[in-house]
Amino acid sequence: MTTTATPPPVPLDSAASAARAVAALVAGGIVDVVVAPGSRSAPLAYALADAEAAGRVRLHVRIDERSAAFTALGLALGAQRPAAVVTTSGTAVGELLPAVMEANHAAVPLVVVSADRPGELRGTGANQTTVQPDLFGVHVRAGLDLGAGEDPTDPIGEALGAAVGRPADGVPTQPPGPVHLNLAYRDPLVPSGATRPAPATAPAAVPAAATGAPAPVQGQRNGTRTVVVAGHGAGELAAVFAAHLDLPLLAEPSSNARFGTSAIAPYRLLLEHLGPAITRVVTFGRPTLSRPVTALLARADVEHALYLPAPVAWFEEGRRTERIIDTLPDLLEFAGRGEDGWLRSWREAGATADAAVQSLLADEDRITGLHVADAVWEHTDGNLVLGSSNPIRDVDLVAATDWHPLEVFANRGLAGIDGTISTATGVALAAGIPTRVLMGDLTFLHDVGGLLLGSGEAQPDLHIVVLNDGGGGIFGLLEHGAEATTERYGAAVERLFGTPHTVDLAALAAAYGLHYERATTLEELDTAMERPIRGRSILEVRADRSTLRDLHARIRRAVADGVRSVAG
Repeated sequence: MTTTATPPPVPLDSAASAARAVAALVAGGIVDVVVAPGSRSAPLAYALADAEAAGRVRLHVRIDERSAAFTALGLALGAQRPAAVVTTSGTAVGELLPAVMEANHAAVPLVVVSADRPGELRGTGANQTTVQPDLFGVHVRAGLDLGAGEDPTDPIGEALGAAVGRPADGVPTQPPGPVHLNLAYRDPLVPSGATRPAPATAPAAVPAAATGAPAPVQGQRNGTRTVVVAGHGAGELAAVFAAHLDLPLLAEPSSNARFGTSAIAPYRLLLEHLGPAITRVVTFGRPTLSRPVTALLARADVEHALYLPAPVAWFEEGRRTERIIDTLPDLLEFAGRGEDGWLRSWREAGATADAAVQSLLADEDRITGLHVADAVWEHTDGNLVLGSSNPIRDVDLVAATDWHPLEVFANRGLAGIDGTISTATGVALAAGIPTRVLMGDLTFLHDVGGLLLGSGEAQPDLHIVVLNDGGGGIFGLLEHGAEATTERYGAAVERLFGTPHTVDLAALAAAYGLHYERATTLEELDTAMERPIRGRSILEVRADRSTLRDLHARIRRAVADGVRSVAG
C-alpha cells in the first residue's frame, strides 16, 4: 500500500500573513490599534487600513513609538479591554519598553505587535535588524516570535488569552498584562491588491470584575479597631466594605474608592495621632503614595490582610508578609465591625484636619499645588488622570470625599512621570468621555511629544492642567530638601534634583495647535475649571516650589493642633 505524505503548508506572502494577524487580533477583542509608521511593518499597516475601512478596528497614528505605546496603554485603561500598538523593527521596538513595564506592574492588557526581518537576515548586519524576540523579558505574559510566511492565527489567539489572564484552558492563573507578538515579514511588503483581511468573529468580551455589597457573615467579630486601606485600583468595593463595617477608609485618589460615609480625606495627616490605636488593617488594591501608610503596613504589632480575589501583577508570590485572603466572607471575619466610636473618632478628627488645611490655604496669598488639586477634583465630572510626583499626592491630601470624578486613572504600576500626556489621550479617546489630566511641569515636558496628533487623527476632549513650579518640587519635600542636606549640597540638589527650566508653555501649546490659558488667581483657576471640556487645551498654573516644604510643615502643625484640641 502506498501512502502519500502530507505536503508542507504553502508559505503565506507578507500581505496574507498580516491580514490573518489582524483578523486574529480583531477576533481576540482588539478594537483600538495605535500604529507608528515604518517600512517593515507595512503589511500590518495595510491590513489594518482595510480593517478600519470595514469598521472592524479604530486606528490611531503616532510618529513617536513611546507615545504610541502609552496611548495604547491609556486606551486599554479607559475602555477596560486590550489595546494594541504596532511598530516597525529596530530601535522602534525598544521605545515601547517603558509602557510595557508599566502595563506589567499595573496588569494592563497591552498588546505589542512588532514587525521583524525574516530569519535569514537576522545576525547578518542587515539594516534595522536586532534581537527582538524576548526583548521585554519578564515584563510580558507571553512572547511570540513567528517566522515569515507562517500562519499567525492560532498563536495570536493564545497570546491574547494570556493578555487578559486567560490561558488556553480558560482558567485564570495569572493577572492580565502585556504580550509581545514579533512577526517577521519578507519582501514584498506592499499588497498586490488581491489580498483582503480574513473573516473574523465578534470581539471576545472581557469579563468585568464583580462588585457589590458584602453579605453579613455568621460569627463576624465586633468591636475591632480595624482600618481599610484602599490603594491604587482597589475599586468601589473597598468603600462599600468599609461602610458596611463602620471602619475608617484611607483611600488614595486612584483607588476609585474615595467616597462614602467611612472615607477620611486627610488620613495621612492623622496616622501620627490616631494610628497607634489601630490593631488591624485590611488592604484593597496597591498602596503607593504615602510614607505614613507604608509605615502602618510595616508595623509588627498590627495584623494585616490583603484582599486578593484574583492574581495580581504587582508583587511576587511569597514576598508579602500579610495574610492573603481571597473571599469576602473570610475578609469580613478578619476585619470585624468597628467598635463603638471608632469610626466617629476618625471622622471628627478628619473634619478638624480638613478645616485646618482649608483655613491655612485660604490665608495663602499665592496659588499652590494644593489649591490646584482641590479645584481639579471639585470641578471634574468626567474622567480624571493624575500625574505622578506631587500632583497625585496633593489630590490625596485635599480631595473631598463627598464628590468623585467619574473615574480616576494614574500610571501607578511603576509611578513614572513618562507617557502621562499620551496615557491621558488614550483614556479620553477610549470612550469619548471628556477627560482632565493634572500634572507637574516636568511630567508635561517629559511627554510633550504626546501632544502631536497628525492631521485627520481623532481629537480627544482633553484638558491638560500643568502646575508649573519651574522644576521638580517633590524633592524639596523629601530628605533632599532637609536643611542638613541643603546646607551642604544646596546648589547640587537644585541642579540634579530640582532640574530648573524656563520653558515657555504657551509657545509649546501654539506650536502643537492647542488652546492655552494661564491662571494667576483662584478666581481664574475656578473659571477655567468650570468651562466644558471640548477639544484639547492647556491650563498653566504657576507656583513657587521654594516655599513648599514650609507650607507642608505648617499644615502638619495646624492639623496636630486641631486634633489635640478635639481630643482634649
